Amino acid sequence: QVQLVESGGGLVQAGGSLRLSCAASGRTFSNYVMGWVRQAPGKEREFVAGIGWSSGNTYYADSVKGRFTISRDNAKNTVYLQMNSLKPEDTAVYYCAADPSLYNLRSLRSGDWGQGTQVTVSS
Repeated sequence: QVQLVESGGGLVQAGGSLRLSCAASGRTFSNYVMGWVRQAPGKEREFVAGIGWSSGNTYYADSVKGRFTISRDNAKNTVYLQMNSLKPEDTAVYYCAADPSLYNLRSLRSGDWGQGTQVTVSS
C-alpha cells in the first residue's frame, strides 16, 4: 500500500522559510514524478512543484518560481519542498502527490496523495 506522509508545516511570518518533507513508501517510485499540490481556503487545489524521481528534472508553478525548491533523497525515499520568501498567499494545506505522469500531476489527477500539512504565513 502506497503511503505519502508529509511533515514540516507550521506557522511562519512573511519572508520566512519552511521545509516540507514527504516520506514515500509502498512501491518503487523510480518511474514516478513526485510533487506538491496546495489548497488555500476557499480555493481549488493547484500544482506547486514536481520532480522526476529518476531524472531529477524539476517543474514549478509560476507563482513559486525562484522562491521554492523541490528536491529528493532517493536513499531515504523522501521528497522535500524548501519554501523561502514566504507570502501570506502561500497559506494553504500542502499535499504530497505521486504519479507516473507529469501531466496527471499538473492536472491534479495523481493516483496517490498524502494527507496534507498546513502552512500558515502571517503578514
